[in-house]
Amino acid sequence: MYGAPVDLSFKQISSLADAWTEEPSSSLRPLKKNSEMKYQSRSLRLNNNNITDLLDLQKPVSHFLAEPSQLAWLDLSFNKISHIDQALCELSELRVLYLHGNSIFILSEVDRLGVLPHLHSITLHGNVIETNKAYRNRVISVLPWLKTMDFSAVTRQERVMAKIWHQSNNRSRSSKETAAHLHRGVLK
Repeated sequence: MYGAPVDLSFKQISSLADAWTEEPSSSLRPLKKNSEMKYQSRSLRLNNNNITDLLDLQKPVSHFLAEPSQLAWLDLSFNKISHIDQALCELSELRVLYLHGNSIFILSEVDRLGVLPHLHSITLHGNVIETNKAYRNRVISVLPWLKTMDFSAVTRQERVMAKIWHQSNNRSRSSKETAAHLHRGVLK
């Protein structure tokens, strides 16, 4: 049985390498520890801190969780994260990921999360990428098993529209590449 989330929110953490020095906040549900004094939890809250990158994400995950490979829920909302790091892609059991209220500005970075087979809920609103008109279609097309995005259900119609968007985008990209190759051939 897994316990409450390990809560490291509002701790002024700026470096994940140093997060292990913090004491998790207590909650209504007590945190359970194993014989090695690690928490019996599949959830980690690192929200509302000053985290800028996720390079050392594995350090606090391994330090606090009895079964780090079983991390299923990760809250990184309201930090200063600007890139989706490879460290997130290594969390193969991740089901829920909160990244809202950060500084992610390259929409294609979301594509990296496509390797997470169980990810069914994600939040990305409040990032610069949200202003891209293809935002929702792009995210749903690269994460087709999503059930919720930005706390809103992903509908069957949205999945269909995202698939159509993805196909037309790929056709358009391949047409442009073909035209560029032809153009270069003519110029030689």
